[in-house]
Parts: sequence; structure tokens; C-alpha cells
Amino acid sequence: MPSPIIGLTTYLTPGQMTIYDGELAVLPAQYVEAITQAGGIAVLLPPQVATGGEAARIIGRLDGLLVTGGADINPARYGQDKNAHTQDSEDLRDGFEDALLTQALKTGLPVLGICRGAQMLNVHLGGTLHQHLPEVVGHDRYRVGDGVFHPEEMTLTEGTRLHGLFDGHSSVQGHVYHHQAIDEVAPSLTVSARGFDGTIQGVELPGSSFCVAVQWHPEENLSDLRVFSGLIEAASPS
Repeated sequence: MPSPIIGLTTYLTPGQMTIYDGELAVLPAQYVEAITQAGGIAVLLPPQVATGGEAARIIGRLDGLLVTGGADINPARYGQDKNAHTQDSEDLRDGFEDALLTQALKTGLPVLGICRGAQMLNVHLGGTLHQHLPEVVGHDRYRVGDGVFHPEEMTLTEGTRLHGLFDGHSSVQGHVYHHQAIDEVAPSLTVSARGFDGTIQGVELPGSSFCVAVQWHPEENLSDLRVFSGLIEAASPS
């Protein structure tokens, strides 16, 4: 059976690489490694302007879509003014991922969202975000700083697809690094995981072939590929 082709959204960010010093279309290699170890083929999708028809052509060539982590989503997309702690928006990436999600959900393409990807899915479907979580929960355990991803316990909602991916276990350790999170859940989504303080850490779209999103970073723990394996299984040609 051929390996499914998974499209991974990427960053557009200033940086240096060999002789180049400028804007780069990049993605941490852990995402690619997770997809390939789980049995898929990773194809990177750099931020770009795409019409609905162009997004449909991209989605039509994929077996699955992974919407990855990254910078804060423009709060105008969920009807809010920018908080003092919210990063400058990357409207090109916001628009590209929104267009891809429109087509992926329309066609039933399997979708996995990670961190920003979970937030984008929620915003795309009409939900909102906490722009700076420490102002809501009174701590910053979800982002300790210095780029350190550390595990926190996530409680899984019984009966959800995410619960099934983790073999029916009631909780899982998830590596975190985020200062935003889902606030109002989009009407069509179901909460599938929460953090120790009740913060939403997972959502999914009931009735879909596979549409699961987690706020934590499973690519930071390549010894546990169950989330990625779920995507690969759903995306594998029958």
C-alpha cells in the first residue's frame, strides 16, 4: 500500500541559511520526522496567496493535512482587538491555512492540527481564543520560556476520537509551549482534552473522517506517535 502524502503548513520567517539571509519558508524538522516515522510522506506547504480554486487543487493532491504550530493568529479573524501580548499577525499564513481548511473540510480530507493549528481550526469554524492565557489562568506553566517544551498532564474526554487514539487512557503527557488557547469553542467542534487547570487542549470534529487538533506539541515526543499514526491511518489509500 502506498504511503499517504501529508501536506504540512510552514512558517515564513526571517532567518539565515548558508549564504541566504532573509525571509525563509521553514518548518522544524520534528514535524517531518513524526510524519515519516508514522508511515507518511511529508510535503511542505509554504504560506502564499491562494484562491479557493487553487487551494482546492492543492488539497486534491494530498491524502491528509497537518496544520502546524507557529505565531499568533490575527485576532481580527475572531472579532477582537489585539492584546498587548499578542504577536504581530502573519496574515499571509492565516489566509493560506484558512483557504486550505475550507477545502479540506469540504472534501473530508483527514486533518490534524497542532498548537496554532488547533487554534486555527477553532477560529476557522467560528470560535475564539484567549489572547494571553496567563491573564486568564494566573500562571505560565504552559510556556516556561527559553524554547523549552515540557510535559503537562492532559485529561482526555471519554468517547472522543482522541481518547481512542491513546488506547482509552484517561490522560496523556503532552509537551507544551503556548501562551494562547481556545476560549469559545466553535459550535461544530467537541472538546477532547483539557489541561490540569481546565484549559482546552484538544478539539475534534465529530462525524468527520479524521479532524483532530491538540494544543500541545506531540512532535516533541517522537517516542509516542499515536496522534500522527491516527492521521496516517485515516489518510492511507483504501
